[in-house]
Amino acid sequence: MIPQVHLHSLCLLILYLTTGYSQEGKFSGPLKPMTFPIFEGQEPSQIIFQFKANPPAVTFELTGETDNIFMIEQDGLLYYTRALDREARSTHNLQVAALDASGAIVEGPVPITIEVKDINDNRPTFLQSKYEGSVRQNSRPGKPFLYVNATDLDDPATPNAQLYYQIVIQLPMINNIMYFQINNKTGGISLTREGTFRGALVGLSRSEKGSSWVCFFQRHFLFPSPLLLIGAKELDPDKNPSYNLVVSVKDMGGQSENSFSDTTSVDIIVTENIWKAPEPVEMVENSTDPHPIKITQVRWNDPGAQYSLVDKEKWLRFPFSIDQEGDIYVTQPLDREEKDAYVFYAVAKDEYGEALSYPLTIRVKVKDINDNPPTCPSPVSVFEVQENERLGSSIGTLTAHDRDEENTANSFLTYSIVEQTPKLPMDGLFLIENFSGMLQLAKRSLKKQDTPQYNLTVAVSDKDFKTLCSVQINVIDINDQIPIFEKSDYGNLTLAEDTNVGSTILAIQATDADEPFTGSSKILYHIIEGDSEGRLGVDTDPHTNTGHVIIKKPLDFETAAVSNIVFKAENPEPLVFGVTYNESSFAKFTLIVTDVNEAPQFSQHVFQANVSEDVAIGTKVGNVTAKDPEGLDIRFSLRGDTRGWLKIDHVTGEIFSVAPLDREAGNPYRVQVVATEVGGSSLSSVSEFHLTLSDVNDNPPRLAKEYTGLFFCHPPSAPGSLIFEATDDDQQSFRGPHFTFSLASGNLENDWEVSKINGTHARLSTRHTSFEEREYIVLIRINDGGRPPLEGVVSLPVTFCTCVEGRCFRPAGHQAGIPTVGMAVGILLTTLLVIGIILTVVFIRMKKDKGKDNVESTQASEVKPLRS
Repeated sequence: MIPQVHLHSLCLLILYLTTGYSQEGKFSGPLKPMTFPIFEGQEPSQIIFQFKANPPAVTFELTGETDNIFMIEQDGLLYYTRALDREARSTHNLQVAALDASGAIVEGPVPITIEVKDINDNRPTFLQSKYEGSVRQNSRPGKPFLYVNATDLDDPATPNAQLYYQIVIQLPMINNIMYFQINNKTGGISLTREGTFRGALVGLSRSEKGSSWVCFFQRHFLFPSPLLLIGAKELDPDKNPSYNLVVSVKDMGGQSENSFSDTTSVDIIVTENIWKAPEPVEMVENSTDPHPIKITQVRWNDPGAQYSLVDKEKWLRFPFSIDQEGDIYVTQPLDREEKDAYVFYAVAKDEYGEALSYPLTIRVKVKDINDNPPTCPSPVSVFEVQENERLGSSIGTLTAHDRDEENTANSFLTYSIVEQTPKLPMDGLFLIENFSGMLQLAKRSLKKQDTPQYNLTVAVSDKDFKTLCSVQINVIDINDQIPIFEKSDYGNLTLAEDTNVGSTILAIQATDADEPFTGSSKILYHIIEGDSEGRLGVDTDPHTNTGHVIIKKPLDFETAAVSNIVFKAENPEPLVFGVTYNESSFAKFTLIVTDVNEAPQFSQHVFQANVSEDVAIGTKVGNVTAKDPEGLDIRFSLRGDTRGWLKIDHVTGEIFSVAPLDREAGNPYRVQVVATEVGGSSLSSVSEFHLTLSDVNDNPPRLAKEYTGLFFCHPPSAPGSLIFEATDDDQQSFRGPHFTFSLASGNLENDWEVSKINGTHARLSTRHTSFEEREYIVLIRINDGGRPPLEGVVSLPVTFCTCVEGRCFRPAGHQAGIPTVGMAVGILLTTLLVIGIILTVVFIRMKKDKGKDNVESTQASEVKPLRS
């Protein structure tokens, strides 16, 4: 019978041999520090490693955290006897030593680490079987108000312990809309957007919902746009005050079918939203209480919100503030007369500066107190009343003002007359209506001769204040006197018909007994007869009422030699009833105009005509007209006809062509026409005649410029091309010219080609490279396509020459006008010979002149007399 321990060793040996652990280096080796990862839950009696002993070692010893699980055989076979549990111990720290036959340690001990690797053998469990929480209506979506928590004993660094939360059931479920959501990783429960807002922006008025305020706050307070897209359903505590959620948790990140799970129940109570606009506030103006004064408050649904106020109107003085508790204060006394109401907004933000919800409208009305006295409309209010006005007639209305609130007792005003100056002919001549301020004549009609002006002091009062206003009443004269001319006939006045326009020819005078410098005494003079053409006018001197008769249009002997002029003098103010103008307000004079010989007068300053430039010689191209004021005959002539194109009929003024016209020579063609009276003083006048010539196609196309120096380098390596431009002198249409181009001779087609680029430019190209080194004349036909079409044949000189640095090089001997080398040498020798001859002649002449001077000098010394 085999002992049990030896039987166990034998089984391990068989397992060791059959599983390949005997392979040197992978599952066996010398004694050294090692680490072995082993998954928990595996079958027991698993071999870990085979340590090799070096003499004198004959056996091995195992110590450390064996937990009676790990064993080692004498031959160094390390194994464990039952399944490992990571949750009990995740790492086992062992030591292995090699012993000799006497049991002494000869090698080691060395550390051996067993790392227990996790498997998913633990299900997640919620910390509570039931959770309870509350949320306020219209809370911010996505912000957790409750957390559920679960644990998993597996390794948190592996997917085995990665938990995934989700809401399985929501009760009640209305219209299949989820009002709640959960963060899959943290377990935070929050509202969805559908569960946050109902179908209106609570806190904004109807007009504000449709105004730019929504955009304003979205832009300035970081509202996400979906936040403003209102959900169709809402979380309403009046309809459903509580909800129940079933929440599940899975390990393996919820991604495996083999994951474990757990569930819990969540009860949620919905409470009323407290983020609401407060009631409008009324503040009494000019309060003397210490400031700041709390006037209202706002509260966000959760603590920790950051509050601020926004004034869209951007007043320089914004007298409100808010603290971080949401209390709103007025910081200084308000003045209703400066601003009677304030509308601003309270905003709540989170710690990141993002708006938690829509802004709340804060309305403050400033209550009026009677702190303003009445004010007069002006320092002195002036009214007028006509003399002889009936009793009770309205003189005018004194309207004072009060800055306090309208239609209240604070601004209700009463009027009373305190004093009248002077009290002539009696006191109390005027009344004022107590509430309206209307002034009336009270006792008798007024006379300007008695008193021309009255001054009243009027008391204007509200319930607490009184203001004295000054009123001036002027008694004005009534227009009961008519203007009277100082004489009714101003006799005869003779003027030449060429008297200058603007000349004053007569002064007339009328007087009026009404009050001076008023509308009743001012005189206006009108010519009512004898001047139907309006040649005369009358200006009135405002200080003296003198009328100055002025020539406004030229006088004309031929149409009005004698005019009987009648004046009427009137006032701008209407006369009182029963008074009318009579013969005293009328005067006359006779204007006699004498004849003056005048030059003929053309019917217009400039005569214009338009003809085609190809009209036949002798065609009538225009005519002019003139007349002589005295009726004399007129003779017409031309001046400035520099091209000799025109002639004029001396009697009729008709103008004819006498030579071919050419628009391109000048257009329009301008000449002067002279009209001279026949007989008399032979006076003349001048007018302009402008003849505009319309174009015909009478000019063939031509090159736009002279093309010289066109060349190709010789010998050409490839066909080349040149660009040239055409034009003509005819008038071009708005589309510009449309020339066509072709070679003028069929003999050129083998060597050259012409292609059109646009309406004015074409390209001349060579067809081959076998050209001689010389000049070629290329004839090109250009057609203008006009009506009728005209053609022009132009020549382009093109030279094939040797090129040096991109330029055409021509040897001097081959250029016309340049002498040959032999000719140049001959010219040089001839020039040197001529210079030599000239120098020789000059030298000989100088030598002769020097000998002559010596002879003269000798003779002079011989005849020189002796001095005594």
